[in-house]
Amino acid sequence: MEDLPLLSALVVAPAAGAGTVALMPRDRPNATRTVAVLTTLVVAVLSVLVLVAFDTTDAGFQFTERYPWIDDFGIAWYLGVDGISLFLVVLTGLLFPIAVIGVRPHHDPKAYLAWLLLLEAGCLGVFVALDLFVFFVMFEIVLVPMYFLIGGWGYGERVYAALKFFLFTMLGSAFMLVGILAVAFLHERATGVLTFDLVVLAEAQGAIAATTARWLFLAFAIAFAVKVPVFPLHTWLPDAHTQAPTAGSVILAGVMLKLGTYGFLRFGLYLFPEAAAYFAPALVTLGVVGIIYGAVVAAMQRDLKRLVAYSSVAHLGFIVLGTFAFTTPALSGGVMQMVNHGISTGALFLLVGMISDRRHTREISKLNGLQKAAPLLAGVFTVVMLSSIGLPGLNNFVGEFLVLIGSFPTRRWWTVVATVGVILAAVYLLWAYQRVFHGVPDDENASTPDMTRRELAVMAPLLAAMVFLGVYPKPVLDRIEPAVDRLIAHVEDSSGFSQPQIVAEGRSE
Repeated sequence: MEDLPLLSALVVAPAAGAGTVALMPRDRPNATRTVAVLTTLVVAVLSVLVLVAFDTTDAGFQFTERYPWIDDFGIAWYLGVDGISLFLVVLTGLLFPIAVIGVRPHHDPKAYLAWLLLLEAGCLGVFVALDLFVFFVMFEIVLVPMYFLIGGWGYGERVYAALKFFLFTMLGSAFMLVGILAVAFLHERATGVLTFDLVVLAEAQGAIAATTARWLFLAFAIAFAVKVPVFPLHTWLPDAHTQAPTAGSVILAGVMLKLGTYGFLRFGLYLFPEAAAYFAPALVTLGVVGIIYGAVVAAMQRDLKRLVAYSSVAHLGFIVLGTFAFTTPALSGGVMQMVNHGISTGALFLLVGMISDRRHTREISKLNGLQKAAPLLAGVFTVVMLSSIGLPGLNNFVGEFLVLIGSFPTRRWWTVVATVGVILAAVYLLWAYQRVFHGVPDDENASTPDMTRRELAVMAPLLAAMVFLGVYPKPVLDRIEPAVDRLIAHVEDSSGFSQPQIVAEGRSE
């Protein structure tokens, strides 16, 4: 199966689907929706095929494809996946059909679905690209559909939120473009070969001086930190989430924010291992500040959707902590937490969208007693909320536990502070649940409809994933850990550090 161009199909299929939807007549909305749903289902099947055929014993890149593109500049259509990117591909393949089936746009479904499909193509392209130029193109493509989704189908201040999102992320990407070009040309000056091949550039020893590599790492890190987003570059996220349509929030939280955390792993650590080790304390500090800050601000929110948005800032801080702890449990937990966050927070945004569509408000003070009127909705919300809190037996517990236990030997005091974020998450989510679902409902809340069968069917795969990953994460970790071990070995070999040395430094701190 490795001989089949599965990864190209993953990227091309949704792009072709977007083109097909764009060319269909506007007076056939049902046919347009059918094409979009079928396209996302085909991509989901392809992602599952990649998962099934993935070799757990191979720590390198699999299903690699390389086709010449711009030979004069050493650019090729070079794709591949390893254990770090595998489940992000699967997560993307499964979340998009849920977003398309579970949420119907209020107007102009043709353009809405076309933008969603193009967004899926761009996200998948980021996760499978092994050529820096291809990666940058895909990294930038996702900005356009999300900008139009927020601006065209969002809520009150949607134009402001869309513009803020676009400007923040575009500015960060400008730094990365300079870094990509510098890496390629410095490699050419040292070796005589111009290439954007990630593997070749990462494995070239001595092509870039240590001081230069640190500056280049910062250029990449700015782009990834904005996309995560890392505190204090997070200010675009609450506005984008709050004003985005429900499907936009689901994809933004579930997939797009992972472009930043994945970028740190795939490109930051792999291309600049010594620089990553040098800046690790600063990035871990920002990640931990984000955990506490996001949790405290989330507890103060009056808008339920904005509360979930700030919870993302807190949860993603754990991934940053795990990434720069440089231990196998922490890095594996960080990768798993990317998937877990996409599942649980994507589900929370779906549920908030259901509540908003029923009550036409997201103000927590106007929502009370919904449990009596909609017990099924309250029950599903409870499971998803407990998953987000990190209750043992559900998915987020596994990721956060691995991050904390893996970070403690190398980043002891940061880990101690980050643990407080787990407690704060329980505070703001339980308090929000109490105000929304408990109490005596007023007349409007008392007549709130319960979940429909279609809505329950949409939520069922997410609920199943929360339980499965919480009870039996071994199949996922078995595929993640070989690639993580390989990456850590690369950082140790290239930076001059060994894991025992890092542990000793962490204890001395």
